[in-house]
Amino acid sequence: MAVKTNTKGKKASAKPPAKEVARRSRQLTPRGLAAGRAEVGTLLVMGLPGPELDAESQALLRESQPGGIILFKRNITGAAQAFDLLQACSSFLNGPLLQCVDLEGGTVDRLRDVFGREPSAASVFATRDAGLYRRHGEVVGRSTAAVGFNVDFAPVLDLARPASLSVLGSRAVSPDPKQVVAYAREFLRGMRANGVMGCGKHFPGLGEVSFDTHHVLPTIDKPWARLWEEDILPYRLLRAQLPTIMLAHASYSAVTKKVEPVSISAKWLRTILREKMGYRGLAITDDLDMGAVQEAVGGSASDAAIRTITAGGDIYLVCQHPEHAPQIQAEVLRKYERSAVFAEHVKRAASRVRRVRTRLVAAHANTRRPTDATVRRLTNLVTSLREAVERAVPAMEAKSAPAGEV
Repeated sequence: MAVKTNTKGKKASAKPPAKEVARRSRQLTPRGLAAGRAEVGTLLVMGLPGPELDAESQALLRESQPGGIILFKRNITGAAQAFDLLQACSSFLNGPLLQCVDLEGGTVDRLRDVFGREPSAASVFATRDAGLYRRHGEVVGRSTAAVGFNVDFAPVLDLARPASLSVLGSRAVSPDPKQVVAYAREFLRGMRANGVMGCGKHFPGLGEVSFDTHHVLPTIDKPWARLWEEDILPYRLLRAQLPTIMLAHASYSAVTKKVEPVSISAKWLRTILREKMGYRGLAITDDLDMGAVQEAVGGSASDAAIRTITAGGDIYLVCQHPEHAPQIQAEVLRKYERSAVFAEHVKRAASRVRRVRTRLVAAHANTRRPTDATVRRLTNLVTSLREAVERAVPAMEAKSAPAGEV
């Protein structure tokens, strides 16, 4: 932008063009403001404080108007209770919702106390049995769908590298990206057969990260060429099978030339994910309450939400501290009111989310409240899968052992 110098020789900023002023500040009618509030709400998936839709939870939902709900172990005491809670949220908000859960198996299993312990992704992969990979997805899909979930944030596509072993453990299946694809493709097919939408995570990959992004922002200096051929390969090969991708709160300085989490980076979201890779699904942040992204934005989850939408993201998660959601939404709505450019980002993202949400809700229209018989049947399915995996792993190890070592 050109600058002017006043008579005293000091520089003064040139007056911005009228078009730029209009972009910065605009007046919305009451109807336009209500529409903006609805659009902004569509992009939020939030947690709840506890297992009931009590007065506190109702107030949070009323103020935040989210497009989706995610439940954790703190919210789930039984299959019917979780189903009722999701139904109550949908009724209270008077509209369809993305009803989300994290269920990978192993250490990340929100339904462990409902249907029993799901095997970990690594233990299933260790069988080298594609049929069991798909069966794992089928059992996870049936379990989550029975409780009322239509989105499961699984599978993990991070490479099982030595650096990340202490962080990811049995959540990651292999250091070989093609083997990760082999497992994930079948797992996704199994979930999709039961009407549950999967999610590849954590883009572009946390295989080289040695500490937990819940607490600290990691910076990975892995060269772009290796990232593209290794960590990003599962996303490239599975992009048509991944309806959603979860964005990592990690910085890749060799790519962006600065410390900036992928989750708020236009270089990663727009240039790489959308343009170079051609991805057309939903891009979802990891929880904005996590330490990694908080560190990057100076502790402002509101700023993180605005930056991820500006960068090209579709949905942001507010999970561990749902009490923050109303303030975040107020700040995002304020930005929507003031910037026509930002409002267009919101509208495009909301349109993508609504298309997916409508399709999911239609697929689950006939889901019934789980009975005791349903719980017993699914418990048996989980147990049967776990036992099949436990039998197959020793057999696989014996088959691959050198002669004389069995």
